Amino acid sequence: MTQARSGDTVRIHYTGTLDDGTQFDSSAGRDPLEFALGAGQVIPGFDNAVDGMAVGESKTVTIPANEAYGDHHERLVQAVSRSALPDDIEPAVGMQLQSQTAEGQVMTLVVTEVAEESITVDANHPLAGQALTFAIELVEIV
Repeated sequence: MTQARSGDTVRIHYTGTLDDGTQFDSSAGRDPLEFALGAGQVIPGFDNAVDGMAVGESKTVTIPANEAYGDHHERLVQAVSRSALPDDIEPAVGMQLQSQTAEGQVMTLVVTEVAEESITVDANHPLAGQALTFAIELVEIV
């Protein structure tokens, strides 16, 4: 039986859940996810979980935060004056904003608090700091 190895292009079906059982993503009802194993196209723990699987094999793995989207960093949470926002934006908790770093990199920020004079934004990935559980089925090695 052929096993998936680094460099192979694989197609998988998956369902991702959090520790409390909340589903955050799934390929159910869609085409399988296709990616090159070991190429950094998915989180490291996911790559590691699929490596060595055989076509038709299914398994469930829990990936710690440091092999998923990393730890949650408080330095990426900051207050911003509302005057720094464009006039046409009315901030609300949960709203996503984009900002550009001095190096030109675009960052997505999530508004976590709105006050009269300022807002608090979080540049962490929404799944940062969380262990992720995936039910994975290797459908095909392309």
